Amino acid sequence: MTDTPARLLKLLSLLQTPREWPGGELAERLDVSPRTVRRDIDRLRELGYPVEASRGSLGGYRLVAGAAMPPLVLDDEEAVAIAVGLRAGAGHAIEGVDEASVRALAKLEQVLPSRLRHRVSALQNATVPLTRGDGATIDPQTLTTLASAATGQEALRFSYRSGDGTETKRQVEPYRLVSTGRRWYLVAYDLLRADWRTFRVDRVSEPFATGARFTARPLPVEGGEGGAEDAARYFARSMASRLPELRLDVRFAAPAEFVAARLPPTLGVPEPEPGPGPAGEDGCRLRSSSTDSLEWVALRLALVDCEFAVQGPPQLVAYLESLGARLTRAASHGKG
Repeated sequence: MTDTPARLLKLLSLLQTPREWPGGELAERLDVSPRTVRRDIDRLRELGYPVEASRGSLGGYRLVAGAAMPPLVLDDEEAVAIAVGLRAGAGHAIEGVDEASVRALAKLEQVLPSRLRHRVSALQNATVPLTRGDGATIDPQTLTTLASAATGQEALRFSYRSGDGTETKRQVEPYRLVSTGRRWYLVAYDLLRADWRTFRVDRVSEPFATGARFTARPLPVEGGEGGAEDAARYFARSMASRLPELRLDVRFAAPAEFVAARLPPTLGVPEPEPGPGPAGEDGCRLRSSSTDSLEWVALRLALVDCEFAVQGPPQLVAYLESLGARLTRAASHGKG
């Protein structure tokens, strides 16, 4: 292989396989001399790739962890696998798949050849993910378009459907995407309304990057320094101002670790509290606030799978009583 750039990429691809490569085997794979392999290894080190060499008859070369993340070289199968995985996670707002993952997906899809994009789409369309059912499904292409525009500070146009079904056209300067674990939201400056807004991404359609660049405006948050933390604070404040807040006070007849593992982090962290619990056991207590819907909070508490007693708020107590009566009636009909 006489093309030096192509040979370096091939060498890098081989070294990124988690194994040690003898110099002779690398030379054979690349159809060059061992001396050329040594020179190419030195070139990779100059580019910041930490290549380690071991001496002796069993010695060879391998890529090790360095101080910074060097560029990766992926073959077709690896690129398709990563793109499909990121798409699946991003499309359902799974906890832990945040804006960084969407940015990675946007970068990857930007450089994928058309033949690989077709394979990614075909694989995704042919699979049905098993999700929890309490979130909204999102087109990953919408997410990557929004993420790319926010990163590149490029104005966006899109159609937006409000909660009552009203369709509007929006032109915005996108700031950040925010994931709550169940849904994705876009924090952006609405140019037509001359104010900041948050948009549920599952209600966004036909997003289009206009090509018009902008300088990011500072978010109206006290002591903000710009970036993802400001977006999260603004989003939390925005949601709290428009949704009724539930002040939860719930006693569980189970250890705090057991309950915390079964509750979403957004509902807070239970604290250990000695008995007597609802069934006489030692347990824990959850005192927190939530702007989630009454129905969703009730369902999540029931899914903890232990005895619990709700001290407040009163509307949650009333809803649980109504829900319990409906479930009892449903069970009695089944017996009949």
